[in-house]
Amino acid sequence: MKGKIESGQLCTVAPVLEDDLQKGDIVLCKVNGSQYLHLIKAIQGKRFQIGNNIGRINGWITFQSIYGKLIQVEP
Repeated sequence: MKGKIESGQLCTVAPVLEDDLQKGDIVLCKVNGSQYLHLIKAIQGKRFQIGNNIGRINGWITFQSIYGKLIQVEP
């Protein structure tokens, strides 16, 4: 299975409000000191479960670890 975003593609990320985030959104977030684009797989109260497009779950983060939402990917 191919990723939704390929390495080297230009991505535009915009600020987002916590209440506007939904399952399936792609967000720029900080995980263990590094920044990644990840899918929101589930939302539980104030926590967001993040993972990748091929089924891996990376864990739970709070909104404080989310920098913005992906709004555009250049071809």
